[in-house]
Amino acid sequence: MDLNTIWFVLVGVLLTGYAVLDGFDLGTGPLLLCTNADGDRRIFLNAIGPIWNGNEVWLVTGGGALFAAFPNVYATVFSGFYDAFMLLLFALIFRAAAIEFRSSRPGKRWRATWDVAFATSSVVSALLIGVAIGNIVWGIPLDDRHDFQGNLLTLLHPYALFVGVTSVALMTMHGNLYLILKTEGALQARLVRWTKRSVPAYLACFIALNGITVLTCPHVATVLHDRAGLLGVIVIAAILVTLDIPRELRRRRHGRAFVSSCASIVMLMLLFGATVYPNMVISRPDLGNSLTIHNGASTAKSLDFMFDVALVGVPIVLAYTISIYYVFRGKVTLTEESY
Repeated sequence: MDLNTIWFVLVGVLLTGYAVLDGFDLGTGPLLLCTNADGDRRIFLNAIGPIWNGNEVWLVTGGGALFAAFPNVYATVFSGFYDAFMLLLFALIFRAAAIEFRSSRPGKRWRATWDVAFATSSVVSALLIGVAIGNIVWGIPLDDRHDFQGNLLTLLHPYALFVGVTSVALMTMHGNLYLILKTEGALQARLVRWTKRSVPAYLACFIALNGITVLTCPHVATVLHDRAGLLGVIVIAAILVTLDIPRELRRRRHGRAFVSSCASIVMLMLLFGATVYPNMVISRPDLGNSLTIHNGASTAKSLDFMFDVALVGVPIVLAYTISIYYVFRGKVTLTEESY
């Protein structure tokens, strides 16, 4: 592989890491409103409380890698998706504030308000991430200078919104399985029952999304013709690992069920990457204006230097993540210092 392809893979790995780690954080949001007990909601928040901000390091690192390796892509995406990204940033900030403010007062109405704020901002965040991915697959109008020709409403078309709904379903399922790992007793049993809805909901969205993509995206149909074997294997693997989740839960192997959920996200991101490669931003209707791993990349010297930096930086981020999860392993218990 050339350096351009290596950096395409590396950016994909970083963004996949963010999707896997912050996915269950975002998925906890809608689940918070599925129980009325204050103790249950506190357990949910304390399950993600020590780690949610560390998970977002992967998003920052992925954005930094995109800026360094593919500056033209970064410029087009962040300027064209500016309104959507500002909404996403606002949702992430409001979500963080909800976690901190929620337990600062004991009043039921106060806590319920911040619970709704946390759930809403989590759903909006997951939805907008899916919308961004959906627009990359669908294609956006670019001129010959690779400038986005549209506005926020241009991005909110039915296909992108359905990818957003699929993203919400996936992260809700992922959050459901993470909470099973962090709870016990009656609450854990209830969370296991919830997977009877969250897992089929995501699987149905995933299968429908693949069919809609092939039928409505001519450029994807062309890629499918050239890479039918690879894409077919990824789709089958994605379905199988998702179907493995209820199987592992029946055998009370909750850790393996969560690993299968992680694999579902990895397969979805792998399918996304294999579908758009070597494009980074697809132009629609004029495919000739698309940004690729070549015309959107930095110079070879920059890519080579940044690769050396990545060899040092990525292991540090990985080691930090592993250490945090090791420190906060085990079931959640509420104390006076808990949220």
